[in-house]
Amino acid sequence: MPKPTDQGGKVIITCAVTGAIHTPSMTPYLPITPDQIASEAIAAAEAGAAILHLHARNPETGQPDQSVEGFAEFLPRIKQASDAVVNITTGGSPYMSVAERAAPAAHYQPEVASLNMGSMNFGLYPMLKRFKTFKFDWEKAHLEGSKDLVFRNSFQDIEYVLETCYGNGTRFEFECYDTSHLYNLAHFADRGLVKAPFFVQTVFGLLGGIGTHPEDVMHMKRTADRLFGDDFRWSVLGAGASQLRVAAQSAALGGNIRVGLEDSIWAGKGELATSNAVQVTKVRQIVEGLGLTVATPAEAREILSLKGGDLVNF
Repeated sequence: MPKPTDQGGKVIITCAVTGAIHTPSMTPYLPITPDQIASEAIAAAEAGAAILHLHARNPETGQPDQSVEGFAEFLPRIKQASDAVVNITTGGSPYMSVAERAAPAAHYQPEVASLNMGSMNFGLYPMLKRFKTFKFDWEKAHLEGSKDLVFRNSFQDIEYVLETCYGNGTRFEFECYDTSHLYNLAHFADRGLVKAPFFVQTVFGLLGGIGTHPEDVMHMKRTADRLFGDDFRWSVLGAGASQLRVAAQSAALGGNIRVGLEDSIWAGKGELATSNAVQVTKVRQIVEGLGLTVATPAEAREILSLKGGDLVNF
């Protein structure tokens, strides 16, 4: 059995505000412009998210934008309005090079950056069954192209991100979509290239990665326990309709949780989430209903050994 995670009853909620998976035609609530991303992030922090996981988008078309300039329009505003930890993606979009993906985190030197821990098939194309009409030409091609898409995260790519960002004091949300990704993280730990405590984000429900069955969740937790012992902090991300069910399982085991419109556009069966804050509120109710406490940004910084919001470059 996996052992309970001991964080003194504190649960870190991460909110992934927009991402690069969902497209504007899927929901009118997906934040696209800098104003929308900033306001959604700030509201999610006010609802209880200690960490804000951020992507940028083209404000005209909603396409993923991993330029340094794309983040400049909202990062300072979020920092001024909130004490939440800012987490900048290095995943970007599967269609981007690793140098392009890592550029914003290298420039802005956030407290946390995401880091995908292995290459994988990354199938978004089943969403074409649900969404037939699109506002922008790129959306259908974005989904169709994933049928022949390998999201490259080679050992060389991972080393590149580590070498580019670790010297800035940035720590990582290690995104693990399958058991092999946990072993990849253990490989880098054995080489001394990553530092404990490891913030391990186990991802469930993306086609090409592990599924969402409760046994899948338990298997990832058991494997991480065996590989990392007390050197990691566990979090879960349930994609789509599995978001809250997987979150509840993690909370019951003392783990941490990630929600947000990057991962799911739903607030319940057939009900679109009208904001990121709606999902944060729902998962906060689960956490507090279990007699646990939502971690503040200060508590999240202590749990994850972060450098502090005064040492970022924005």
